[in-house]
Formats: sequence, structure tokens, C-alpha cells
Amino acid sequence: MSRILITGGAGFIGSHLCERLLSEGNDVICLDNYFTGSKDNIRHLMDDHHFELVRHDVTTPYHAEVDEIYNLACPASPVHYQYNPIKTTKTSVLGAMNMLGLAKRTRAKILQASTSEVYGDPAVHPQVESYWGNVNPIGLRSCYDEGKRCAETLFMDYHRQNGVRIKIVRIFNTYGPRMNPNDGRVVSNFIVQALRGEDITIYGDGSQTRSFQYVDDLVEAMVRMMATDDDFTGPVNTGNPGEFTMLELAEMVIRLTGSKSKLVFMPLPSDDPRQRKPDISLAKEKLGGWEPKVRLEEGLKKTIEYFDALIK
Repeated sequence: MSRILITGGAGFIGSHLCERLLSEGNDVICLDNYFTGSKDNIRHLMDDHHFELVRHDVTTPYHAEVDEIYNLACPASPVHYQYNPIKTTKTSVLGAMNMLGLAKRTRAKILQASTSEVYGDPAVHPQVESYWGNVNPIGLRSCYDEGKRCAETLFMDYHRQNGVRIKIVRIFNTYGPRMNPNDGRVVSNFIVQALRGEDITIYGDGSQTRSFQYVDDLVEAMVRMMATDDDFTGPVNTGNPGEFTMLELAEMVIRLTGSKSKLVFMPLPSDDPRQRKPDISLAKEKLGGWEPKVRLEEGLKKTIEYFDALIK
């Protein structure tokens, strides 16, 4: 049994990670300030005596005796991270510093939930971990992109300077139950609009691509990454290399929901990437042959079922 701290533990991904680690018999401390997380996501875990819920903002230090830390705290959708961009950058940078300081003091192993956004609007396709990215440092999305890039820098420097045992995963588009229906991400947007019979909003001409990873596949990759030898720090891409255009996704959602929604095209937002697809060769090699198991149609059915119950 390990004592594990999860920042952002009441969020979409964090709540699934809490469930997984509790099921393996660990003590789990879930830290969240509920900016985008919700108690509803972890309410079913409250009676587990191995589970502890703490309301806390990672921009201020937190003290506990722990063996492992998963640092997930940060709004991850454009709607939320652009709401208060200064706070977003502080969450990524100060949150990383505070959690790395805790890991240093307790000798805990710590995993950073980084993002495919560190690649920006990529000039290399598919994206490999050695690619440095094409990021606008002064754009509307840079509070998130550059905040996560700085967090990776801090992780590597704490590792090199202080010997902190670190892990970095770069998470590509992830979807599944417990996504926030108002987070502005494409999967939740399309599903909610389809279920409500509203027009489905596509930005640009719909030819831009994304790769969609079901949340269970991501959690498996994160747990495997934490268990790797200390000499492997990452970063490592965690995503589904299956690539879909926004039009293909919209048509699949309409078919699976039985919706009569029409497609409406809007201008493409600033700095929106045209292509996004992970090269997961390193993950396959280092994470025990890990690769996504859940096909997009199967994962969408589970996600649609969740949203259908939520918005009725």
C-alpha cells in the first residue's frame, strides 16, 4: 500500500485516477480547489476509509507525508484556462514548484500531467517527444501552453539539481464520463449539442484533426509510467494515434445519438492547431507494451450515456 497524493483529484481525469488507485488498495489524498473539479465526481468514494478529500489550491504549499504524487491540477479546456489566464499560469508554475518541493522533502516519486499543447501548432506530424514544438508565447492559449512547458522545465531541473524522482506524461485529447458539459472541448460540445437537438458548432472547415483517447486508457498509462524505473523520466506521449477530422467526429456523434442536429461552421479560434496526433512508440517501449484499447465509437457510446443521464 502506498500513500498517494493527487492534485486536481476531483476533476475529470483525476477522479478516474482516484478510483483506480483506491481499487489497488492505496491510501489516496485528493486535493482540489473545485475551479473545474466537482465533488460529484468523487462523491461515491467518500465512504472509503482509504480516501481523503482536501480543499486546497496548489498555488500555495501543501504538506503531507506521501510516497507518490500525481500533479494534475490545472484547468485544461480553453474556456476555463482563458477565464483567468494569469491564474492558469500560476497554477501550472507555482503548483509544479510546490509539489516538487513536497516531493523533494518526502522523497516521493512525482508525475507531471503535461499536455500535447506543448507542441503548439505542430510542424512535425505525428508528434514525437523529441519535437520542441511551435508555440505562440504571447497568444490567447499561451497561459496554458507555456505554463505546462515551464512546468516540464521545473520538473527536469528539480530532477537534475535535487535528484527528485520525476515522471512526465504528455496527454493528448482525452474524453469519457465526468467531462464537464460546459468545458468547451470538442467531444463534450458535440455530444451535448446533439443530445439537445442544437446545431453542432464546427470551427473552421472541419478538416483539422485530433486524436481521441478514452480516459481508462490514459489512467492505465499514467499508472504504468509511475511504476517505471527511476532512470526513465519521460516525457512520454499518452494518446490514441487514431486520427479523425472534426467533421468525422461530428458525423459519428450525430449517428450514435440519433440526433437531427445540423452542422454550423464558425471562424477558427486563434492559434488552434490544425493537426494533432501522437507518436506512441516510446510509450509502447517503456510502458510494457501500452497502447489504447478503447475504440472511438465504443468510448463515445459510454460518454454519450453519461451525458444523456446528466442533462435529462
